[in-house]
Amino acid sequence: MRMLSVGAALVMMTSAAMTCSALADDDDARSAQKLARQGRDDYWHCLAREYSRDSNQGLSEQDFGRSVAGACPSERQYYRVALLDYLTMQYPNIDAGAHLATANRAVEAAQKDIVTAFVKHRPPTK
Repeated sequence: MRMLSVGAALVMMTSAAMTCSALADDDDARSAQKLARQGRDDYWHCLAREYSRDSNQGLSEQDFGRSVAGACPSERQYYRVALLDYLTMQYPNIDAGAHLATANRAVEAAQKDIVTAFVKHRPPTK
């Protein structure tokens, strides 16, 4: 009888540990997602500051694109790493190279969007 109660206790403890582990994993995933969003927002705000600079007003699309590509290096890297961490946690069975490619495409898309906004909103040339 005592072995049965010890066995039941072990099953309950194992079940509780697995539940706590799953909750911890869920908390880690939420935290990673929050960091990725924060990285995205920080990068976008930095790109918006770059967009707003008076010195950019006379630049061509190509020159502004080069300027944006070199702007905000720490924010860009933080966004890339945070997104990579999140993707790795969410999809552990996918190759890390695929996650890196996705993170790089996200950075490139942000840069492309800011250049597109720059081109659409600049005054026409005379």
